[in-house]
Amino acid sequence: MNSIPTTALGLAKQGLPVLPLRVDKRPFGNCRACEDLACGGRPNMRVPGPCVCPWPCHGWAAATTDPAIVGSPQWAAAWRRARAIGYHPGGAGVTVVDLDNPAAVDWARSALPPTTTVASTRGEHWIYRGTVRSVNAVREGVDIKSAMSYARWLGPGTGTMTDIPAVVHELVKVKPPTRPAPRPVAVPTPAGGGRCPHRSPVYLERGIAMAEQRISTATSGVHTAVYRTFLAVLSVHGRCGCLTEAHIGRLFTAAQAKGESARHCTDAWANASTALGM
Repeated sequence: MNSIPTTALGLAKQGLPVLPLRVDKRPFGNCRACEDLACGGRPNMRVPGPCVCPWPCHGWAAATTDPAIVGSPQWAAAWRRARAIGYHPGGAGVTVVDLDNPAAVDWARSALPPTTTVASTRGEHWIYRGTVRSVNAVREGVDIKSAMSYARWLGPGTGTMTDIPAVVHELVKVKPPTRPAPRPVAVPTPAGGGRCPHRSPVYLERGIAMAEQRISTATSGVHTAVYRTFLAVLSVHGRCGCLTEAHIGRLFTAAQAKGESARHCTDAWANASTALGM
């Protein structure tokens, strides 16, 4: 019997904003257009609440404490397929210091004050009272998850929760915002002596032009069209070093001309890269 829906409902009633997570630990899309993240994911991550979908959709914005939503038929299918419970730390008024390896745990024990801790798959979550902006990789193996982010529910943990220490505030100040403007994709060196088989200007130009046209002529489902176009471009050119900042910029410009935000473009590009194992 799947106890995840029952546990999630109980947590929501206690005031923890919850959401279902897939087997890959990512959130579900909660409408048909976004099922299995076909849209590329998270078009409305700037603010919580509904996007173009009939229900709150994507990532931390889907997290809710409303039992009527958590137990609704609209979420029932996702809970049946869920492999974990996610929650929005910022919505619960807490910050999770996600320590992803033993070295990071050792650092926390020497640098951070004791608080509520819970074991994770590869390390520990240290949970503090209060919220900050969420920033990944503030140091090796350390992510800060709080506002506009989600974390896995791993249990209540042990120890007394304390306030966010000054060192965490300093870490999120020092680390620049993630996902800046478009940049070249980091890809492995291609086989065959490092020579790119697609370096022909005609072949590459035609591919980028076709991708721009595919985005520009989309009449509906623009999120999906952008993501799938990025996926197609990366599947052909993403591993051999063809793509430059100029090429990626052209694709982002075409997407933004159709109304996509710069943030959604970078999210869709990152999700497409992840889907291809890059």
